[in-house]
Amino acid sequence: MNLPNKLTVVRLIIIPFFLLLMVVPLSWGSVTFWGATIPVTQLIAAILFIAATITDNLDGRIARRDHLVTNFGKFTDPLADKLLVMTAFIVLTGSQVVPAWVTTIIIWRELSVTGLRLLLVEQSGIVLAAKMPGKIKTTTQFIAIIFLLLNNVIFAIWGIPFGQIMLYICLFFTVYSGVDYFIQGRGVFSDGFKS
Repeated sequence: MNLPNKLTVVRLIIIPFFLLLMVVPLSWGSVTFWGATIPVTQLIAAILFIAATITDNLDGRIARRDHLVTNFGKFTDPLADKLLVMTAFIVLTGSQVVPAWVTTIIIWRELSVTGLRLLLVEQSGIVLAAKMPGKIKTTTQFIAIIFLLLNNVIFAIWGIPFGQIMLYICLFFTVYSGVDYFIQGRGVFSDGFKS
């Protein structure tokens, strides 16, 4: 269990605590700063989410830099990312912060691209690398979730719904990058069109 894998496991452990803080009705009050009033449980959940996104950035960098890439890491790192993001969007949908149709599209895309990647590896050994639209999608998802959890902190001073704006930017890149992946990997489906 090398350091990148430990960081990935930490991210997996954070997810249930994040979920509990968001769904269990705890009366810990709220805090107000930089124009936003945030329930304490939601603030702690946001801090945990931020910590998880930092480990996501660190584990990959360390694994590549120190040549510590393992099959465990290849499996659990993207799994942890998807579980973290999907959990956050489902919870925010339950809190009526994110529309259900947005969360549905995001989950469809994540599951579809994961299936495509698995199919490509199984059929031809091709690993579909993340391209810039996919990286922008991930970054904008993280930013949207953080500001939605923090009730648009800072931007709330000016009444700017920054989290919601980032949500629709991330939705655009979610769809765009998903289509891009399927265009790249379309050859994997050629056997289904043979007569």
